[in-house]
Amino acid sequence: MASIRDVAKLAQVAPSTVSLVLNNKGYVSEALRKKVLDAIEKLNYVPNELARNLYRNCTNIIGVVVPDIAHPFFGAFIRFLEVALYKHNYKIMVCSTIERENAEHELVDMLRRQMIDGIIMGCHSLEVDLYDNVNKPIVAFDRIINNKIPIIRSDHAQGGRLAAQAMLKAGCKHPLQIIGAKSVTTPAHLHHATFREEMLKAKVDIKDYEMEWNKFSMDYFCQVAKEIFERYPEIDGIYGTDMIICACYAEACKHNLKVPQDIKLIAYDGTLITNCGLLNITSIVQPIEQLAQKTAQMIVSLIKNEDIEKEIIMPVSLRQGDTC
Repeated sequence: MASIRDVAKLAQVAPSTVSLVLNNKGYVSEALRKKVLDAIEKLNYVPNELARNLYRNCTNIIGVVVPDIAHPFFGAFIRFLEVALYKHNYKIMVCSTIERENAEHELVDMLRRQMIDGIIMGCHSLEVDLYDNVNKPIVAFDRIINNKIPIIRSDHAQGGRLAAQAMLKAGCKHPLQIIGAKSVTTPAHLHHATFREEMLKAKVDIKDYEMEWNKFSMDYFCQVAKEIFERYPEIDGIYGTDMIICACYAEACKHNLKVPQDIKLIAYDGTLITNCGLLNITSIVQPIEQLAQKTAQMIVSLIKNEDIEKEIIMPVSLRQGDTC
């Protein structure tokens, strides 16, 4: 494999001149530039990208931490994020934390050692102090880490309000909402808090079911749905994230309950799985593509030391389906 010295020897220039041409820096006459480019082509020389990045003090790689890449919401987010960052000449390194205890620690260590340029943190880790003394570009996606790290999220209060209004309009009298583990510091809790507030304002009693921390498998969601229908036979409405609502829909069918006549369902996220069944599930839709684009812009701006907003909140919307 040809080296930069081989190119310099064939072009009859100094290795530093080849470096200037490769990095498009400094002044090189057109005649010398042509000699270097001709030598590169003849030798089929491929620059060592790692060495170039070390020279430029960057890697053009962003670490992305999520709970589970197989989850429909996080899978869609990563898909759009990869496209958005690619337009900024960055690649991503994805880290799923589910069933991997040290994965998040390893990525933070890579950031400290300048093996990646920044981190987008969207997992449900309880170790937020891990980021306290990391003075590198970090963006929190729907997580509250500390008051230094910028955050991007949806308007969850608006989402909870829209869901409650839809449930009340449909005549729901005994709703239950399935909430995530309260131990996780996330603004997503706002949509459940607002849903509860709106129901209580309408003098409608509401029940909460709190799920276990960091569990995202469909088997677990089906187990939760079964337990809910056994424990609360009187409920006539359920509100929760996409996967758990899909599990509840299947469980309702097993109990010969008609949707939405006997029980109403509203999902939060609005990913593709809410439109894949016999009925389209009424959903609060998070703007995943726009969230990904804004997240990409934010982390790139941080890397470039540009001024950014400390918090970006994106609006959500109600997508009317067949279940409420």
